[in-house]
Amino acid sequence: MVAPAVPEVTEEVLHEAIEARTESLSSLRELGPPDLVHLVKQPLRQQTKQVGVYHHVTGVDASSSASLAAYINTLAYKEFGPSATTKTLEGTYCCYNAFSRVDMRVHAPFPGSVEAYCIDERGEKRKATDELWLETYLCSVLRAYSYADDGTGDAIRKIMCVRRFNPVTNTETEHRFLSAAEQLFFRGWSLGSDSVVQVPNVVSNHLTTGLIKYFHTTGRYASGINLFEKLRTQNVEVASLLAKVMFMGNEEVQGIRVLHEAIKEMPMDYVMLDTQAEFLLKKAETATTPEQREERLRLALGCADRSTIAAPSEFGTWARLAQVYVAMEDWENALTTLNSCPMFTYQDKDAPVMPEPKEYHLPTLPETRLDEIDSEPDFRYSEQIDPSLLGLRAATYRGTFKQAYAILTEMTAKIGWDQLLKIRSNVFVMEDEYREKQESSHYPANRNPSTDVLRGSPDPGVNGETAVGETEVAEKSEEAGQEADGENLAPPAAKGKPEDIERPSSAMDPDVVKKAEEKGSEDHSSRLNNKRLCERWLDSLFMVLYEDLRVYTIWRTQMAQYRAQSMQYKKSPEEWEILGSLAERLQHTDEAVEAYRACLGQRFSPKALAGILKVFMKTKLTRDAVAAVIRLVTWQYRWYSEFSPELLHTIRILIEDEGAVKIRSIIQATNLPQNVLDLTHHYAALCATFRSSGTEG
Repeated sequence: MVAPAVPEVTEEVLHEAIEARTESLSSLRELGPPDLVHLVKQPLRQQTKQVGVYHHVTGVDASSSASLAAYINTLAYKEFGPSATTKTLEGTYCCYNAFSRVDMRVHAPFPGSVEAYCIDERGEKRKATDELWLETYLCSVLRAYSYADDGTGDAIRKIMCVRRFNPVTNTETEHRFLSAAEQLFFRGWSLGSDSVVQVPNVVSNHLTTGLIKYFHTTGRYASGINLFEKLRTQNVEVASLLAKVMFMGNEEVQGIRVLHEAIKEMPMDYVMLDTQAEFLLKKAETATTPEQREERLRLALGCADRSTIAAPSEFGTWARLAQVYVAMEDWENALTTLNSCPMFTYQDKDAPVMPEPKEYHLPTLPETRLDEIDSEPDFRYSEQIDPSLLGLRAATYRGTFKQAYAILTEMTAKIGWDQLLKIRSNVFVMEDEYREKQESSHYPANRNPSTDVLRGSPDPGVNGETAVGETEVAEKSEEAGQEADGENLAPPAAKGKPEDIERPSSAMDPDVVKKAEEKGSEDHSSRLNNKRLCERWLDSLFMVLYEDLRVYTIWRTQMAQYRAQSMQYKKSPEEWEILGSLAERLQHTDEAVEAYRACLGQRFSPKALAGILKVFMKTKLTRDAVAAVIRLVTWQYRWYSEFSPELLHTIRILIEDEGAVKIRSIIQATNLPQNVLDLTHHYAALCATFRSSGTEG
């Protein structure tokens, strides 16, 4: 299979990239940045001049110095031949070991012998040992999955000039990967964890996340079950991971038995309880009768509630409980639970910190040439974008805030914005109520939404500062309303009927306050004491959701007006892409597809095509899905990535549903150049190598 082209970043000062990497070692927090490959080249016509070039890479076999030196050799020998303009004098490969927090380096001069060593956080040189190489190899595989693109192109655009390879291409390399994971499994917590996990532990860390993602991508569930069965004998907590892989592999009965036995030993293990709740929630969605659904949700509620007691400072447990309440349509408890979620500042992946380069060289392989894809960069940077679309804060949410926002949008999609605001005012103390209470009596200022009423404890909660609905929100709402210029804001409600968007107010309805006064201060005080204080971040989420709904409604209203007048509604491709993402966030799938199609009608967009691909997969439109995958795979290769776990998973599912022979035939029958089709055939061949379901025929 043809390898992706080699991009190059040219340094202003020789070796400054390596020096910058050395300086950044002390600030690395988790898995570390992609591997750095640095070459010193000499122009053939200027023997006295030396030029430093580099690129980043993931997925290269880092099990020994020999394998890294081999990669450097492949780059050096590419330049031989009559058309060569430079020759490589030396190469350095840098690969971060997150276990021991050292940077493993291989220096290969041409000609000369290979030198392997490591640099610690203080910049001091140390000897490279076999144990360090084992750790480095495992970290390199985990980075390959962590830094891989999901098909949308977001990861590719984030870090320039990264070559992405598949670290596990056959059963032999899988055995090496799982063997390393087994040896280092109980040190995985030291790698850190996803941003939604507060405290990494044996089963919640980057190693376990990488393993689960690998099994999910490749469908190698038997290998996963075998690995976790062995590890469970050493620590019963691993049962939660074993059960997850069994559920993925449709061995649900056995998975339930594993959890049942493990829970007997550790009844307050929050990961096991959360795994049970997640499983029951999914089974409730597929229930055949309302009674069956209600029973499964009741069981899920018990597990989710218990997991919040077991781990009150973890976001995931509270988020799961909120999801269960949403499924039960218990909106007040859902909002109360969401308000109780402990929120963490999002920590992004470790990214390379490099000095300003002299120039970029971004070559294109003939095998990846496709007219509609090659024209994409030309259009992208000349597009005009409406400032109101660029200012949508929800698009920037990551980690806990992204998940909390998804729960809030799900509630809005089901009950509508107006109803959500009513529930908000029923659950939380609004500003006017709070002021009135302050004037009439001393109201405790340190009430905590995470524990108040739910647990009956007045102690400060995990989120720190709390707040009632704020004046700032009201002021922003007023400004946002003025921006709408009197438009009739009417987003579709849960059943598709339009309804006016009410601005999220921080004031209680005056009639309600008046009635409370008439009933007397005791009743009013009692009613307020049963309400919670709303966290600042949740107040902010309501404002952000209002902004999303406002922009979405203006778009749909204008579209309807233009259609009524038989006029074309014009937007730039980038604007259509943003609108599609907005509709997808608000769970309006049809409108998202409409916007993405409008974007693709003007220029190629991997994000838009990836969004449509999800719908193709849900609706079982096999030929359309294959056509989308071919273009996304080609775009990935165009930007130096031969490996995307999400695209590999998509092809595996297509083969599982339709059979390998049919999928290969559909790929081959597509009216595209053969060199482009071969790139997707490579993904299908991987499924055959791993003997995925559907490849037997």
